[in-house]
Amino acid sequence: MPPFVETEEKESTLRSRGTGVEDQSPPDSRHPLYLGDWKRSIPYVDEDFARDDMDEPHLKRKHTILREHPEVEKLYGTDIRTLYVTIGINVVQLSIAYTFGKLWQAPIYIFALVAYFIGGTLTGMIGVVIHEACHCLVFKQKWINRYFGLFANIALPVPIAQSFRRYHIEHHTWQGVEGMDPDLPLDWEKALIRGNALSKFLWIMIYPVMYVVRGAVMQHDRNLTPSKWEIINVVFTIASDYLIYHFCGLRGLLYLLTSLWFGYSLHPGAAHFVQEHYTFDDGQETYSYYGILNIPFMNIGYHNEHHDFQKIPWSKLPALRSMAKDYYDKLSYHTSWLMVHYKFISQPNIGPQSRVIRTYDDHKKGRTLLAKMRQFDLFQKSKVSATTQ
Repeated sequence: MPPFVETEEKESTLRSRGTGVEDQSPPDSRHPLYLGDWKRSIPYVDEDFARDDMDEPHLKRKHTILREHPEVEKLYGTDIRTLYVTIGINVVQLSIAYTFGKLWQAPIYIFALVAYFIGGTLTGMIGVVIHEACHCLVFKQKWINRYFGLFANIALPVPIAQSFRRYHIEHHTWQGVEGMDPDLPLDWEKALIRGNALSKFLWIMIYPVMYVVRGAVMQHDRNLTPSKWEIINVVFTIASDYLIYHFCGLRGLLYLLTSLWFGYSLHPGAAHFVQEHYTFDDGQETYSYYGILNIPFMNIGYHNEHHDFQKIPWSKLPALRSMAKDYYDKLSYHTSWLMVHYKFISQPNIGPQSRVIRTYDDHKKGRTLLAKMRQFDLFQKSKVSATTQ
């Protein structure tokens, strides 16, 4: 199977979806499998993101799947195993930090190799853990997930957990909405990077910084102030960093920083940042990854499934795909994170501008049509019920 798969059914499916006047279907052409008619943005050809005139497709797909597969709701819940994974990662990372800081002055190449292959991998997994916590998929009580996010942040010497929660929930709420989705690249990223391979390589190398910068820019543009939990996160991280410095030394703290940098930049596990919403195909704005690295990275590659059903924990996303394979197997997807980075960097027709945006008004219009569509479905069900009685 190639590293990026465009399913054979996709083109014919897109051609067959009309407005539904003849078959009395609801007035939204995306019901039930419509993606989009927009063309992806090409560097040096287009100046801005691609633009859609509807809301994102996940909520429509969710309701359609639930109508056909109501058993999906049984997958909702939490997974306490995430706690055990987090404890293990913190123990390993702090033990390595102590070893490098107090017990062994390892050569720089060994320090770097360990920080990349072990530290970078575990740092990426901590990112997945924090992601689960922000959706309250570890514990049922919201407040426990807040504290758990702080616990997961110990091995990351930068206060990430609570800011990520804030901006990630906004990303789900306003996916692709210009000025509101904090996951979208900034104007200078589009203008400066474009399709140049070296520029894209350097851009990926500073991706950990860009996550922070984008949040700060959005805070400034929307006159937002740090939340109580973000302030708590900063204080907590300063305290934990001091303790790590005290017990593990400067070299131990530098190991954790290096692990963070490697794990969120040019690391196979970090390719999901590109895989998720950078458009490799016309009309499709979200992509999943189905490959072997989903095992250590706790199924973070199942991104279409996660956007459709945010109440399903990482361990049950493969079951969701299996239940609703008629939907997910019709979407293009990736099978190699190494190839995601390689294609993104090497191919001049893709870059930071390879995203899709929509206005708030178009997003709202799409949600209105969704409400009409659901009313239509209820009407059709009532007609069928009355006929069978």
